[in-house]
Amino acid sequence: MSDSINVLVTGGAGFIGSAVCRLLIAKGSYRVINLDKLTYAGNLQSLKEVSSSDNYRFVQGDIADEDLVRSLLDEEQIQAIMHLAAESHVDRSIDGPEAFIQTNVVGTYRLLNAALSYWRSLPPARKDRFRFHHVSTDEVFGDLPFDEGIFTETTPYAPSSPYSASKAASDHFVRAWHETYGLPVVISNCSNNYGPFHFPEKLIPLTILNALSGIPLPVYGRGENVRDWLHVEDHARALELIMTQGRVGESYNVGGRAERNNLEVVQTICDVLDEKRPMSASRRELISFVTDRPGHDRRYAIDPTKIETELGWQAQENFETGIEKTIDWYLSNEWWWAPLREQYQGTRLGAA
Repeated sequence: MSDSINVLVTGGAGFIGSAVCRLLIAKGSYRVINLDKLTYAGNLQSLKEVSSSDNYRFVQGDIADEDLVRSLLDEEQIQAIMHLAAESHVDRSIDGPEAFIQTNVVGTYRLLNAALSYWRSLPPARKDRFRFHHVSTDEVFGDLPFDEGIFTETTPYAPSSPYSASKAASDHFVRAWHETYGLPVVISNCSNNYGPFHFPEKLIPLTILNALSGIPLPVYGRGENVRDWLHVEDHARALELIMTQGRVGESYNVGGRAERNNLEVVQTICDVLDEKRPMSASRRELISFVTDRPGHDRRYAIDPTKIETELGWQAQENFETGIEKTIDWYLSNEWWWAPLREQYQGTRLGAA
């Protein structure tokens, strides 16, 4: 794949998608077309630093609109699709699974159709260079025991929630379009992301902002559920590598080698904030255990050996450096989170 590439990023106004857009534009060798429906978690303010770039274009639209997608592919002469558009909050999927099926399954199916039609129209040299990169989650693999096991690229799928089931289905459709029709695809499955521009309903930003305000810090069950935490900018670098250097038809697991249970995550945030913005008492006293959610997977853990050895990727942040940088970002960027906090506070519990 050449150094200069026109990329269609779906869901580029979301948390991970906006990090990808910012990275690609900063590289200087990409033109990025960001297609986003702008649902509740899409935020153009996350793209403020790239919005005036000549190499960036935003289009508000739905991945399920095949005609729109096909016209963008033709108009912009797209060389790669990075598909990040998805409904992604487990609690919301439990309350209303249909939106997850429509976006994650039906939307991916229609995006695949548009991509296949476009790819078939390309001359041979451009067909060879084209990539459809589908970005997924480790949650498709289901649940791990606390004390053993790790997800590899060959781990059988066993989703537990409507969200993870919808993502598993989309992964299968992408593989099928490669095996049946020859569409050149790559797939990646990541662990839990954190970092700047993270929607305030998720565990880490919710904990940071609640702790700043001195209000309760909700933790499901006893906080024993374990996640492998990956800084979003490390993930964005991995995604660029997979898009440009990943082997067609392969999947790559991306993890931070940073397993922590939810209680440890919340306690770490409390301790860092107590140092940076002291209160009269430890913020750990704000921790409040609440009834666990249905089907809450015990543990996720990813083995990133394949992307490390094949593509030379390494996470640059460990959990301690990454969480401090994340907290510093929230302390310095109230302009971004305060309007969202006011709009959505109290509507959802942050969970992992």
